[in-house]
Amino acid sequence: MSPLAEATKQTLLDVARRAVVLAVESRELLEDLPQDEAVQQAGGAFVTLHRHGKLRGCVGQLASKEPLVAVVAYCGMAAALEDPRFTPLTAAELDGLAIEISVLSPLIEISSEQIEPGKHGLMVTQGGQRGVLLPQVAAEFGWTGLRFLEETCVKAQLERDAWKQAGTRVQGFTAEVFSEAGFHAGPQPETRAKSRYSTST
Repeated sequence: MSPLAEATKQTLLDVARRAVVLAVESRELLEDLPQDEAVQQAGGAFVTLHRHGKLRGCVGQLASKEPLVAVVAYCGMAAALEDPRFTPLTAAELDGLAIEISVLSPLIEISSEQIEPGKHGLMVTQGGQRGVLLPQVAAEFGWTGLRFLEETCVKAQLERDAWKQAGTRVQGFTAEVFSEAGFHAGPQPETRAKSRYSTST
């Protein structure tokens, strides 16, 4: 996955912000999207919302044929209104809201030996159960590749060693992570990885 230009990152953050505000104020999906070639490329992304250093919503879509900018707009709306772990975001909460985007590479099949903590995110699938953890999790907790794989199985509500079972699919991806805080002066809000990157897909 080629690194995104700073201007492209800013465009995507602006789209995510507008999508969240429109969702909160009108319960509508943002459709007025930039047509720049860089954001019209197919891709997957997670949009994570923080408020006062705490997770307030996180929804993602894995790489597909959808334009990246459309994925970011949808995930921004869904993170604000549809993350099942939270009540819908309110207008009063827009003040102090911070947005982070993780742009994902395509999924690849990956073995336990190939997992590099901090570089790879993981998706474990067995039947109708699926768990996804972003690369940031392993780095912030200091997990080994094996521990990260086990925790992804747990996220899928499977046994820790389910990755060894026939019929379990393990796939990896990388992510380019950037946030509004990175484009403004001042430190990024402190958050714990468990809350920050626990995701809803």
